[in-house]
Amino acid sequence: MTNDLEPLIRDLVEWVAKEPRLYADVMEGWRTSCPRLTVWEDASDRGLLERRSVAAKETYVVVTDAGGAFLRSFSVA
Repeated sequence: MTNDLEPLIRDLVEWVAKEPRLYADVMEGWRTSCPRLTVWEDASDRGLLERRSVAAKETYVVVTDAGGAFLRSFSVA
């Protein structure tokens, strides 16, 4: 199933790469209880995204180095 989710995982990582996103916003848009659509869970488990707390007030989702490499793997040379 992961191969079927690659385009969605890429969309999520690209969206977060544009700017750090509030964790609540990511969960609202990308979390699902459907076992066939595990986009957030797969991206997180693969280390493409991570949560970071800022001043113990807000939690943001940011792209990791692995996430950046994942996105670069799609760029056309």
